[in-house]
Amino acid sequence: MQHDLTLHNSELLRTRNFIAGTWRAAAGGATLPVTDPANQRLIAEVPDSSADDAQQAADAAYAAFPAWRATPAKARAQVIKRWLALILANQDDLGRLISREQGKPLAEGRAEVLYAASYVEWFAEEAVRICGDVIAPPVVGRQMFAIKEPVGVVAVITPWNFPAAMIARKIAPALAAGCSVLAKPAEDTPLTALALVHLAEQAGLPAGVLNIICASRAQTPAVVDAWLADGRVRKISFTGSTPVGKHLARESAATLKKLSLELGGNAPFIVFDDADLDAAVQGLMAAKFRNGGQTCVCPNRVYVQAGVFEAFADKLAAQVGALRVGPATEADAQIGPMINERAVHKILRHIDDAVAQGAKVLVGGHRVREELGPNYIAPTVLAGATKAAALCAEETFGPVVPLFRFEQEDEVLRDANDTPFGLAAYFYSQDVRRIARVASALECGIVGINEGAVAAEAAPFGGVKESGYGREGSRHGLEDYMHIKYLCQGGLA
Repeated sequence: MQHDLTLHNSELLRTRNFIAGTWRAAAGGATLPVTDPANQRLIAEVPDSSADDAQQAADAAYAAFPAWRATPAKARAQVIKRWLALILANQDDLGRLISREQGKPLAEGRAEVLYAASYVEWFAEEAVRICGDVIAPPVVGRQMFAIKEPVGVVAVITPWNFPAAMIARKIAPALAAGCSVLAKPAEDTPLTALALVHLAEQAGLPAGVLNIICASRAQTPAVVDAWLADGRVRKISFTGSTPVGKHLARESAATLKKLSLELGGNAPFIVFDDADLDAAVQGLMAAKFRNGGQTCVCPNRVYVQAGVFEAFADKLAAQVGALRVGPATEADAQIGPMINERAVHKILRHIDDAVAQGAKVLVGGHRVREELGPNYIAPTVLAGATKAAALCAEETFGPVVPLFRFEQEDEVLRDANDTPFGLAAYFYSQDVRRIARVASALECGIVGINEGAVAAEAAPFGGVKESGYGREGSRHGLEDYMHIKYLCQGGLA
């Protein structure tokens, strides 16, 4: 049974795995329901794949790799550009798919398509800029070179919060580098990924170069472990939780795969007393409430200097209280449903715990729109949060802003860095000396300075410490799918 979903291009609604250029059911015939988080209604059913399906996909990718590797970079770029054109031509439908299976407002769904397309465009252009080095030889009669080659078969595993952008910024550089790809999207949001793979097929990508299989939470370990054990799979790119990232690192050690891990975050957002408060509020709104706070780089701890704490809290509460919560079908919705009830329970637990530890709810703090479904949370501001609160140590992944008061710069830097994570951080100040000090002192891979929206296809995205390693986007994102070969030719004199 399938809930009605009307698309201009009905071919985009794909409900099978794509392996070796063919759309097929799971080997065992099992299926996985995909539901709308706004109302829990069934959208579609996709394959619930097994290790057998993973093996078939790996066989196909391995067989396709030599020819794709040998394809000239310009020809690879042309295929990727055709894929880009099809993504842009289907922006409305793709945005609708994102909103239906992930829950974000339709305007955000459409914006995500453009964000995903920016990575596809970037890496199509970077494909023809892969260059090596001519090395000055130490002796007469020798030539020395360093060249870059694709790592081989790549497995990409993506999360549910950005179902188009996450898969695009992994697949596009892999294809540009000359790798073949195995993809497994999150069980909550496979339809967008399947649609993108369909468009890549339409763009003329050779059979076997890009393969995608779907799997439930129960089946995912079997699928991924099959790829981890397969020596032909030379790289894993994963975005998700730190515990899963550690598992991938451990289990890939036997075959020494290359890894790109973009893991959990606990981003601080610091407002100094010399900040432009209105700009800081707007920056926090942009950073925190995108996708309802369900992003890995959204601020999780907001530190405000004592002299401006009350003024900032008042301005922020007024803006947050005005946010409109609702499903993507409501044109004025700004905050959609959370992805599922598990996420809602965690958010409510964090709010209740923070209040028990002394925080005060300025706005929100409860479920809303319950007549529509259980997954709607009122955007929330908590004043006077303390280090003892669970949300200080755990990533909330929801529309909750805890405000912490601080007095001195060294104090807030100590607290901001007091976490095993190091993905993103933000701060607002108009003191140029302070800007230099704080940017240097923050232990993270991404720093927003008087800016809340930091992601861009031209910038390297990734973290330090237990937020992972490797970078996505930028020229560094392409290099993560390549290795260097040194050539030394003698006897030339």
